[in-house]
Amino acid sequence: MIHNDVLRRLRYALAINDTAAISIFKLVNYDMDIDYLHAVMKREDEEGYLPCRDKIIALFLDGLIIKNRGRQEGQPPQTLGPKERLSNNEVLRKIRIAMSYKDDDMIAVLKLANFRISKGELSAFFRKPDHRNYKPAGDQVVRNLLQGMVKKHRPDSTRQASPKQSNSSSTRGTKPGSRHKSANNQNEAYSKATGKSTNSKVSPANKGDTGSVWGKLPKK
Repeated sequence: MIHNDVLRRLRYALAINDTAAISIFKLVNYDMDIDYLHAVMKREDEEGYLPCRDKIIALFLDGLIIKNRGRQEGQPPQTLGPKERLSNNEVLRKIRIAMSYKDDDMIAVLKLANFRISKGELSAFFRKPDHRNYKPAGDQVVRNLLQGMVKKHRPDSTRQASPKQSNSSSTRGTKPGSRHKSANNQNEAYSKATGKSTNSKVSPANKGDTGSVWGKLPKK
C-alpha cells in the first residue's frame, strides 16, 4: 500500500494534527519539515505531491509506539536504510503494537470495515517470513484496518457520509460530522484526512487544536 495513504488515513483516524505529528517524529529523533509533511499528505494528482519514503512511515509508526507504550531502555530508534522496504506486514505489526491491539481487537476493528478474517489468517501476517505459515498482507487488509480505525476512534466523522462515500476504497469522501465545528474547520479536517484540498493551498494546522486522541503534544 502507498505509504502516503497509510500516513494520511492513520493521522485522520487518530485525529493527529500537524503539531502532534511533528512531535511524534521528534520522539524518534527526527526533525520533520512541515513543508515535506504537507507534501506527503497530498494525493498523487495534486501539485506539490511527494512520495512518502519507507523510512518516514517507519519512523512515524515507531513514534506512535513510543508515545503510547513508552521508550524501551537500551533500544534506540532504528532507521531503515536507503534500500530497505517496509512491508504491509510490518505496517500491521507496528500499528498493532502502537494501539495495543490483541487478535480479537484487530478482528473487531476489521469487522467495522466489513472485512472478516479468522485468528489463523490474522496470525499468519505476524509470522516470520521464513515460517511455513507466513502470509504476506495485501493492501486490502491494511486499508480496511485503517478504515475500521476511523469508525472506532472517530465514529461521528462517518455518520454523515453518503453510501457512495462510505464504500469508497479511500477516505476522500469522509467528512468530520461534529456539530460544534465551523464550516472552515470541517474543510480543514477534510483536507488533512483525504489529501484533497478544498482550495489551492494546504492550510496550516491550528496550534490550539486539541482534537488529537494523543492530546496536545509538547514540542521537543
